Amino acid sequence: MRELRTEQQSLQRASRRASGAPRTAVGRRARQWLAQPAPVTIAIFAVTALVGVLQILPGDLSSSLLFFLPYSLAEPWRFVTYALVHAGVLHFAFNMLVLWMTGPAIEERIGRLPFLAAYLVSVAGAAVAVSWFTPLSGVVGASGGIYALFGMLIGMQRMVGRVQPSLLIIVGINLVITFAVGGISWPAHVGGLAIGLALGFGIGLADRRMRRAKPTTAAWLVVGGVALVVGALFAARVATLL
Repeated sequence: MRELRTEQQSLQRASRRASGAPRTAVGRRARQWLAQPAPVTIAIFAVTALVGVLQILPGDLSSSLLFFLPYSLAEPWRFVTYALVHAGVLHFAFNMLVLWMTGPAIEERIGRLPFLAAYLVSVAGAAVAVSWFTPLSGVVGASGGIYALFGMLIGMQRMVGRVQPSLLIIVGINLVITFAVGGISWPAHVGGLAIGLALGFGIGLADRRMRRAKPTTAAWLVVGGVALVVGALFAARVATLL
C-alpha cells in the first residue's frame, strides 16, 4: 500500500509539473489569490487597513512610517510607507473608497504587476514633489497615489475616447479642497495627479503605437520611464541640498 501511495503521489507531482501547476500549497494559494478580480487592489487595501488598525495600538507608528525629507534620506522606505498611515478615519476612508472605485479598472486594463509598480512609483513621486516644495513638512496618507489613479483614469479615457465629466468634476472639487483647507499637502496631491496623467496618457499613447504588443508591455515601458524621471528629480533635489 505504501508503495502504491508513493507512486500515486509521484504521478500527481509529475502531472502538476507537466501542466505548469504550482507544486506547493503556498503556490496554489498564490495562484488562487491572483485568479480573483483585482488582487493587487485588494492587497493594497488590506495592507493599508491593517496598518490603520495598528495605528490604534499604543506606540507611535505614524512617526516611524511618515515621509519627512530629513529622515527619508537615511530611511528611504519612507518614500512608500507614508501611504500606509493616515491622519484619521475620514482620511483613510476617502482614500480607500477611491482606491476601491478606480483601482480594479486600471489593474484589469494594464495588468497586475504593472498596476502595483505604477502605484508605488506614484506614491514615491508624490513624496519627491513634497521634497521640492515643502521639504520640512511631514506627510502621511495614500492621497498622492489616489490622485495618481485619478490622473491615470483621465489619461487613459482621453486616449480611447471621451473623459467622463463626473470624473473631472470629482477631481476638480478635490483640488479646490486641497488648496482651500489647511493642513493638506498640496504638493503630494498635485504631484500625484501629474504623475498619474503622465502614466495614463503615456500608456494610452504607447498602447496605440504598439498594437501588436500586449497592454502590459506598453504599461511597463511607461512606468519605467516615469520612474526614471522621478528618480532624476529626486537626485536633482538632493544635489541642491549638498
